[in-house]
Amino acid sequence: MKNMTEGSPAKLILGFAVPMLLGMLFQQFYSMVDSVIVGKCLGVDALAAVGSTGAINFMINGFVIGLCSGFSIPVAQRFGAGDFKDMRRFVANAGWLSILFAAVMTTIISWFTWDILVWMRTPQNIIQGAYNYIFFIFLGIPATFLYNLLAGIIRSLGDSRTPVVFLIISSVLNVILDFAFIVFAGTGAEGAAYATVISQAISGLLCLAYMRKRFTILKLEKDELPWNRTHVKILCNMGIPMGLQYSITAIGSVVIQTAINGLGSVAVASVAAAQKISMLFCCPFDALGGTMATYAGQNIGARKLQRIAQGVRSANGIGILYALSALVITFLFGKQIPRLFVDAAEVEVIRQAYQYLLVNALFFIALVFVNVYRFTIQGLGFSGFAVFAGVFEMLARAFMGFVMVPVLGYPAVCLSSPLAWIFADIFLVPAFGHCIKKLQKQFGEEERQAVLQAKLVH
Repeated sequence: MKNMTEGSPAKLILGFAVPMLLGMLFQQFYSMVDSVIVGKCLGVDALAAVGSTGAINFMINGFVIGLCSGFSIPVAQRFGAGDFKDMRRFVANAGWLSILFAAVMTTIISWFTWDILVWMRTPQNIIQGAYNYIFFIFLGIPATFLYNLLAGIIRSLGDSRTPVVFLIISSVLNVILDFAFIVFAGTGAEGAAYATVISQAISGLLCLAYMRKRFTILKLEKDELPWNRTHVKILCNMGIPMGLQYSITAIGSVVIQTAINGLGSVAVASVAAAQKISMLFCCPFDALGGTMATYAGQNIGARKLQRIAQGVRSANGIGILYALSALVITFLFGKQIPRLFVDAAEVEVIRQAYQYLLVNALFFIALVFVNVYRFTIQGLGFSGFAVFAGVFEMLARAFMGFVMVPVLGYPAVCLSSPLAWIFADIFLVPAFGHCIKKLQKQFGEEERQAVLQAKLVH
């Protein structure tokens, strides 16, 4: 366990973010391996089939990830405040809520999967492969809940390293299963889905076993287990807005993906390859964001607002340095990396993938601010503001998908994410200042009331 309410903010943030980053890199690694094996072994159409599901996959599983991240914030706040009994009540009720959400989401989404792909104008030559892949991914929603909830709780107690170990194990297993299902068993693109779901389920079970053995502080008493309306309300107020933030953002991505599908399977394959690479580059931004949620959660529990502002400055500085480095790497090697996914003869796919990567890298600094401010605001307990930021991103992507892609074609696709990041920043930066001022006023009033109460007692 790590207490983030004492010590150098920059050192704490780096120390917490680096293990998270390694975990995310391995998570993206086995996702990337799926696409490499599919593209190399099954061809461009199979790669396009898997890639065409990326936006809807992000919309659904992103909601799960956001929901679980939100559930872990009250845990971090109670840990920071030293109220371990109430912390365990939040853990128990987060478990009940996750079971309920997993059952409902898996049933409904699996039923409508084909209709969603048709609505997204998935090209006929790849729609069956896309369905075979994403249907099993959606059947694995309970496994996504299992890992993300437990990993979030472990991180909320200051341990960002252990989930990395389990992700490394599951990543290696995923690669082995990819070869087993796709190359040797001949399952087609859906074999990549089998490998992903099985690997994630195993990493979730490992988290559960570790928590039971390592964290005696989480050992639940009988009176801490029951469903509690107050705790459920707080968890939903934190989790649902964070989940909706991902999903609302992803609605814009679905609009863009639909527009890409209308450009043909070459464009779909180009974006699929570029997005896998871009997601790898973006892992440090995501790690910074996840770190700031825990950092802000613990420090708000300890009522240390000044440390939160210091942490934001440190995180922004770290993120900007990385963003500039990523731009240089993309400029120098961006034409070579897409060849991991397709044969060198696919010249147009490689050219379009490089174009997408370079345009996105030019705006990575805007993405730094999106992640740092958004997750800090969530850690402070203002999850609703994150939803508004998601709306800004959705509007930007929807505008590009509905209006600009039909006019400009593929270049508009490349600009969709940068525009979304800029729109989100326009909202998030002043929103953070508003949250800090509101908390200063709240804490000041509470201190005045405490002093007044003490005078009355004496």
